[in-house]
Amino acid sequence: MTTQLKLSGVLTALTTPFDADENIDIATLKTVVDRSIKAGVDGVVAAGSTGEVGALSSDERLRLVDTVIEHTDGRVPVIAQTGATTTAEAIRLSRAAEQSGADVLMLITPYYEPLSTDETVAYITDVAAAVELPIMLYNIPAVTGVNLDPATVRTLAEEVDNIRYIKDSSANWEQALQLIHHHHDVIGTFIGWDSYIYSALVEGAAGVMAGAANVVPEQIVAVHRAIADGDLHGALAQWKNLYPVIDAMISVPFISAVKAGLALQGEPVGAPRRPTAELPATQVERIAQALKTLAGQTT
Repeated sequence: MTTQLKLSGVLTALTTPFDADENIDIATLKTVVDRSIKAGVDGVVAAGSTGEVGALSSDERLRLVDTVIEHTDGRVPVIAQTGATTTAEAIRLSRAAEQSGADVLMLITPYYEPLSTDETVAYITDVAAAVELPIMLYNIPAVTGVNLDPATVRTLAEEVDNIRYIKDSSANWEQALQLIHHHHDVIGTFIGWDSYIYSALVEGAAGVMAGAANVVPEQIVAVHRAIADGDLHGALAQWKNLYPVIDAMISVPFISAVKAGLALQGEPVGAPRRPTAELPATQVERIAQALKTLAGQTT
Protein backbone atom coordinates (compact mmCIF):
# COMPACT_ATOMS: atom_id res chain seq x y z
CA MET A 1 0.00 0.00 0.00
CA THR A 2 1.39 3.39 -0.96
CA THR A 3 1.57 6.18 1.60
CA GLN A 4 0.35 9.77 1.27
CA LEU A 5 -1.27 8.85 -2.02
CA LYS A 6 -2.64 11.54 -4.31
CA LEU A 7 -4.37 9.66 -7.07
CA SER A 8 -4.34 11.14 -10.57
CA GLY A 9 -3.92 10.33 -14.24
CA VAL A 10 -5.04 7.28 -16.22
CA LEU A 11 -6.55 4.35 -14.35
CA THR A 12 -7.34 1.10 -16.15
CA ALA A 13 -10.70 -0.42 -15.26
CA LEU A 14 -9.41 -3.97 -15.55
CA THR A 15 -11.27 -6.63 -17.47
CA THR A 16 -11.73 -9.98 -15.72
CA PRO A 17 -10.48 -12.86 -17.89
CA PHE A 18 -12.38 -16.15 -17.82
CA ASP A 19 -11.33 -19.57 -19.04
CA ALA A 20 -13.48 -21.90 -21.13
CA ASP A 21 -15.32 -23.06 -17.99
CA GLU A 22 -16.06 -19.44 -16.95
CA ASN A 23 -13.62 -19.54 -14.04
CA ILE A 24 -11.38 -16.51 -13.44
CA ASP A 25 -8.21 -17.04 -15.45
CA ILE A 26 -5.59 -15.94 -12.93
CA ALA A 27 -2.60 -16.26 -15.26
CA THR A 28 -4.24 -14.13 -17.93
CA LEU A 29 -5.40 -11.62 -15.31
CA LYS A 30 -1.75 -11.08 -14.36
CA THR A 31 -0.91 -10.52 -18.05
CA VAL A 32 -3.69 -7.93 -18.32
CA VAL A 33 -2.33 -6.10 -15.26
CA ASP A 34 1.20 -6.13 -16.67
CA ARG A 35 -0.02 -4.83 -20.02
CA SER A 36 -1.44 -1.68 -18.42
CA ILE A 37 1.46 -1.08 -16.06
CA LYS A 38 4.01 -1.50 -18.86
CA ALA A 39 2.07 1.11 -20.87
CA GLY A 40 2.50 3.66 -18.08
CA VAL A 41 -0.95 3.88 -16.51
CA ASP A 42 -1.19 5.52 -13.11
CA GLY A 43 -3.29 2.85 -11.41
CA VAL A 44 -5.43 -0.24 -11.95
CA VAL A 45 -8.97 -0.95 -10.80
CA ALA A 46 -10.14 -4.40 -9.74
CA ALA A 47 -13.74 -5.60 -9.68
CA GLY A 48 -15.29 -2.64 -11.45
CA SER A 49 -18.06 -2.61 -14.03
CA THR A 50 -15.71 -3.45 -16.90
CA GLY A 51 -14.48 -6.32 -14.72
CA GLU A 52 -18.00 -7.82 -14.70
CA VAL A 53 -18.38 -7.37 -10.96
CA GLY A 54 -22.09 -8.04 -11.15
CA ALA A 55 -21.36 -11.56 -12.41
CA LEU A 56 -18.82 -12.40 -9.68
CA SER A 57 -19.49 -14.12 -6.38
CA SER A 58 -18.25 -12.56 -3.15
CA ASP A 59 -15.45 -15.11 -2.89
CA GLU A 60 -14.42 -14.45 -6.49
CA ARG A 61 -14.28 -10.73 -5.77
CA LEU A 62 -12.01 -11.33 -2.80
CA ARG A 63 -9.72 -13.55 -4.86
CA LEU A 64 -9.69 -11.13 -7.77
CA VAL A 65 -8.73 -8.15 -5.62
CA ASP A 66 -6.09 -10.15 -3.74
CA THR A 67 -4.52 -11.33 -7.00
CA VAL A 68 -4.36 -7.84 -8.51
CA ILE A 69 -2.84 -6.38 -5.32
CA GLU A 70 -0.28 -9.15 -4.96
CA HIS A 71 0.74 -9.12 -8.62
CA THR A 72 0.88 -5.34 -8.91
CA ASP A 73 3.26 -5.41 -5.94
CA GLY A 74 3.28 -1.65 -5.41
CA ARG A 75 4.19 -0.76 -9.00
CA VAL A 76 1.05 1.40 -9.27
CA PRO A 77 -1.85 2.06 -6.90
CA VAL A 78 -4.66 -0.50 -6.82
CA ILE A 79 -8.23 0.70 -6.52
CA ALA A 80 -10.55 -2.04 -5.28
CA GLN A 81 -14.26 -1.69 -6.08
CA THR A 82 -15.95 -2.95 -2.91
CA GLY A 83 -19.53 -1.70 -3.16
CA ALA A 84 -22.37 -4.17 -2.74
CA THR A 85 -26.12 -4.43 -2.41
CA THR A 86 -25.98 -4.31 1.40
CA THR A 87 -23.99 -2.20 3.82
CA ALA A 88 -22.73 -5.29 5.65
CA GLU A 89 -21.36 -6.91 2.51
CA ALA A 90 -19.73 -3.67 1.34
CA ILE A 91 -18.03 -3.34 4.73
CA ARG A 92 -16.84 -6.95 4.58
CA LEU A 93 -15.37 -6.52 1.11
CA SER A 94 -13.87 -3.13 1.99
CA ARG A 95 -12.16 -4.38 5.14
CA ALA A 96 -10.79 -7.38 3.26
CA ALA A 97 -9.37 -5.18 0.50
CA GLU A 98 -7.85 -2.84 3.08
CA GLN A 99 -6.23 -5.79 4.85
CA SER A 100 -4.88 -7.10 1.55
CA GLY A 101 -3.16 -3.80 0.74
CA ALA A 102 -5.45 -1.88 -1.58
CA ASP A 103 -4.66 1.83 -1.92
CA VAL A 104 -8.15 3.19 -2.53
CA LEU A 105 -11.63 1.69 -2.17
CA MET A 106 -14.15 2.51 -4.89
CA LEU A 107 -17.71 2.27 -3.64
CA ILE A 108 -20.64 1.69 -5.95
CA THR A 109 -23.96 2.36 -4.26
CA PRO A 110 -26.46 -0.51 -3.94
CA TYR A 111 -28.09 -1.54 -7.18
CA TYR A 112 -31.27 -3.45 -8.12
CA GLU A 113 -33.61 -1.52 -5.82
CA PRO A 114 -33.03 2.26 -6.11
CA LEU A 115 -32.46 3.96 -2.77
CA SER A 116 -33.41 7.41 -1.60
CA THR A 117 -30.66 9.99 -1.32
CA ASP A 118 -30.75 9.68 2.47
CA GLU A 119 -30.38 5.89 2.29
CA THR A 120 -27.53 6.24 -0.18
CA VAL A 121 -25.70 8.75 1.99
CA ALA A 122 -26.15 6.51 5.06
CA TYR A 123 -24.69 3.54 3.17
CA ILE A 124 -21.67 5.52 2.01
CA THR A 125 -21.08 7.04 5.44
CA ASP A 126 -21.32 3.69 7.22
CA VAL A 127 -18.90 1.93 4.88
CA ALA A 128 -16.40 4.81 4.93
CA ALA A 129 -16.46 4.79 8.74
CA ALA A 130 -15.55 1.09 8.80
CA VAL A 131 -12.18 1.57 7.06
CA GLU A 132 -9.28 3.99 7.02
CA LEU A 133 -8.42 3.94 3.33
CA PRO A 134 -9.36 6.76 0.95
CA ILE A 135 -12.78 6.25 -0.60
CA MET A 136 -13.70 6.90 -4.23
CA LEU A 137 -17.42 7.34 -4.73
CA TYR A 138 -18.73 5.56 -7.82
CA ASN A 139 -21.59 7.38 -9.50
CA ILE A 140 -23.24 5.25 -12.17
CA PRO A 141 -26.96 6.04 -12.05
CA ALA A 142 -27.83 3.86 -15.05
CA VAL A 143 -26.98 0.88 -12.84
CA THR A 144 -27.95 2.09 -9.37
CA GLY A 145 -30.95 4.27 -10.16
CA VAL A 146 -29.48 7.00 -7.95
CA ASN A 147 -27.47 10.00 -9.12
CA LEU A 148 -24.90 11.45 -6.73
CA ASP A 149 -25.41 15.10 -7.63
CA PRO A 150 -22.53 17.56 -7.09
CA ALA A 151 -24.08 19.16 -4.00
CA THR A 152 -24.46 15.78 -2.31
CA VAL A 153 -20.94 14.80 -3.31
CA ARG A 154 -19.54 17.99 -1.80
CA THR A 155 -21.39 17.46 1.46
CA LEU A 156 -20.09 13.90 1.73
CA ALA A 157 -16.51 14.99 1.00
CA GLU A 158 -16.69 17.76 3.58
CA GLU A 159 -18.25 15.62 6.30
CA VAL A 160 -16.44 12.28 5.81
CA ASP A 161 -12.66 12.62 6.07
CA ASN A 162 -11.67 9.65 3.92
CA ILE A 163 -13.94 10.42 0.96
CA ARG A 164 -11.33 11.84 -1.43
CA TYR A 165 -12.40 10.98 -4.98
CA ILE A 166 -15.37 10.32 -7.22
CA LYS A 167 -15.64 8.33 -10.41
CA ASP A 168 -18.44 9.92 -12.37
CA SER A 169 -19.94 7.58 -14.95
CA SER A 170 -23.18 9.49 -15.30
CA ALA A 171 -22.35 10.52 -18.90
CA ASN A 172 -23.71 13.92 -17.83
CA TRP A 173 -21.08 16.35 -19.07
CA GLU A 174 -22.61 19.37 -17.34
CA GLN A 175 -22.46 17.52 -14.02
CA ALA A 176 -18.91 16.43 -14.71
CA LEU A 177 -17.86 20.02 -15.33
CA GLN A 178 -19.48 21.14 -12.10
CA LEU A 179 -17.57 18.50 -10.16
CA ILE A 180 -14.29 19.41 -11.86
CA HIS A 181 -14.58 23.18 -11.59
CA HIS A 182 -16.68 23.85 -8.50
CA HIS A 183 -15.70 21.03 -6.16
CA HIS A 184 -12.05 20.26 -6.90
CA ASP A 185 -11.10 21.83 -3.56
CA VAL A 186 -12.74 18.96 -1.67
CA ILE A 187 -12.78 15.99 -4.07
CA GLY A 188 -10.79 14.70 -7.05
CA THR A 189 -12.98 13.83 -10.02
CA PHE A 190 -12.22 10.89 -12.30
CA ILE A 191 -14.40 10.65 -15.39
CA GLY A 192 -15.50 7.12 -16.17
CA TRP A 193 -16.97 7.63 -19.62
CA ASP A 194 -14.27 6.82 -22.17
CA SER A 195 -15.45 9.16 -24.91
CA TYR A 196 -14.81 12.09 -22.54
CA ILE A 197 -11.14 11.23 -21.89
CA TYR A 198 -9.62 14.17 -23.77
CA SER A 199 -12.25 16.70 -22.71
CA ALA A 200 -12.08 15.70 -19.04
CA LEU A 201 -8.31 15.96 -18.87
CA VAL A 202 -8.25 19.33 -20.64
CA GLU A 203 -10.92 20.66 -18.26
CA GLY A 204 -8.75 19.69 -15.28
CA ALA A 205 -10.18 16.42 -14.00
CA ALA A 206 -7.94 14.57 -11.57
CA GLY A 207 -7.93 11.76 -14.08
CA VAL A 208 -9.88 9.25 -16.10
CA MET A 209 -10.85 5.65 -15.45
CA ALA A 210 -11.04 3.84 -18.75
CA GLY A 211 -12.00 0.33 -19.74
CA ALA A 212 -10.48 1.08 -23.13
CA ALA A 213 -7.11 1.32 -21.36
CA ASN A 214 -7.09 -2.48 -21.38
CA VAL A 215 -6.93 -2.31 -25.17
CA VAL A 216 -5.07 0.91 -26.05
CA PRO A 217 -3.27 1.93 -22.85
CA GLU A 218 -0.20 3.49 -24.48
CA GLN A 219 -2.31 5.81 -26.59
CA ILE A 220 -4.48 6.98 -23.69
CA VAL A 221 -1.40 7.55 -21.54
CA ALA A 222 0.18 9.54 -24.38
CA VAL A 223 -2.85 11.84 -24.57
CA HIS A 224 -2.74 12.40 -20.81
CA ARG A 225 0.98 13.13 -20.79
CA ALA A 226 0.72 15.59 -23.65
CA ILE A 227 -2.05 17.48 -21.85
CA ALA A 228 -0.08 17.44 -18.59
CA ASP A 229 2.88 18.91 -20.47
CA GLY A 230 0.72 21.70 -21.88
CA ASP A 231 0.83 20.38 -25.45
CA LEU A 232 -2.88 20.66 -26.16
CA HIS A 233 -2.38 20.76 -29.92
CA GLY A 234 -0.36 17.54 -29.88
CA ALA A 235 -2.78 15.90 -27.46
CA LEU A 236 -5.74 16.74 -29.67
CA ALA A 237 -4.01 15.29 -32.72
CA GLN A 238 -3.37 12.06 -30.83
CA TRP A 239 -6.93 12.00 -29.53
CA LYS A 240 -8.37 12.41 -33.02
CA ASN A 241 -6.45 9.31 -34.05
CA LEU A 242 -7.56 7.40 -30.96
CA TYR A 243 -11.20 8.46 -30.78
CA PRO A 244 -12.52 6.17 -33.55
CA VAL A 245 -11.35 3.18 -31.51
CA ILE A 246 -13.03 4.53 -28.37
CA ASP A 247 -16.21 5.27 -30.31
CA ALA A 248 -16.28 1.82 -31.91
CA MET A 249 -16.01 0.23 -28.47
CA ILE A 250 -18.42 2.41 -26.54
CA SER A 251 -21.09 2.22 -29.25
CA VAL A 252 -21.63 -1.49 -28.54
CA PRO A 253 -21.90 -3.53 -25.31
CA PHE A 254 -18.74 -2.32 -23.62
CA ILE A 255 -17.67 -5.34 -21.56
CA SER A 256 -17.78 -7.48 -24.68
CA ALA A 257 -16.05 -4.77 -26.73
CA VAL A 258 -13.09 -4.64 -24.33
CA LYS A 259 -12.65 -8.39 -24.53
CA ALA A 260 -12.95 -8.33 -28.32
CA GLY A 261 -10.43 -5.49 -28.52
CA LEU A 262 -7.91 -7.39 -26.42
CA ALA A 263 -8.31 -10.49 -28.58
CA LEU A 264 -7.72 -8.38 -31.68
CA GLN A 265 -4.53 -7.08 -30.05
CA GLY A 266 -3.27 -10.61 -29.54
CA GLU A 267 -4.28 -10.80 -25.87
CA PRO A 268 -7.30 -13.14 -25.67
CA VAL A 269 -9.05 -12.98 -22.28
CA GLY A 270 -11.98 -15.28 -22.94
CA ALA A 271 -15.63 -14.52 -23.43
CA PRO A 272 -17.79 -12.52 -21.03
CA ARG A 273 -19.52 -14.57 -18.38
CA ARG A 274 -22.97 -15.68 -19.53
CA PRO A 275 -25.59 -14.42 -20.10
CA THR A 276 -23.49 -11.52 -21.47
CA ALA A 277 -22.73 -12.46 -25.07
CA GLU A 278 -19.72 -11.93 -27.29
CA LEU A 279 -20.03 -9.28 -29.98
CA PRO A 280 -21.33 -10.27 -33.40
CA ALA A 281 -18.76 -10.35 -36.18
CA THR A 282 -19.91 -7.05 -37.71
CA GLN A 283 -19.25 -5.16 -34.48
CA VAL A 284 -15.91 -6.87 -33.96
CA GLU A 285 -14.94 -5.88 -37.50
CA ARG A 286 -15.66 -2.21 -36.80
CA ILE A 287 -13.31 -2.32 -33.80
CA ALA A 288 -10.74 -4.21 -35.86
CA GLN A 289 -10.78 -1.60 -38.60
CA ALA A 290 -10.45 1.23 -36.09
CA LEU A 291 -7.48 -0.48 -34.42
CA LYS A 292 -5.89 -1.11 -37.81
CA THR A 293 -6.26 2.55 -38.77
CA LEU A 294 -4.83 3.65 -35.42
CA ALA A 295 -1.84 1.35 -35.84
CA GLY A 296 -1.15 2.83 -39.25
CA GLN A 297 -1.27 6.37 -37.84
CA THR A 298 1.08 5.66 -34.95
CA THR A 299 3.77 3.65 -36.73
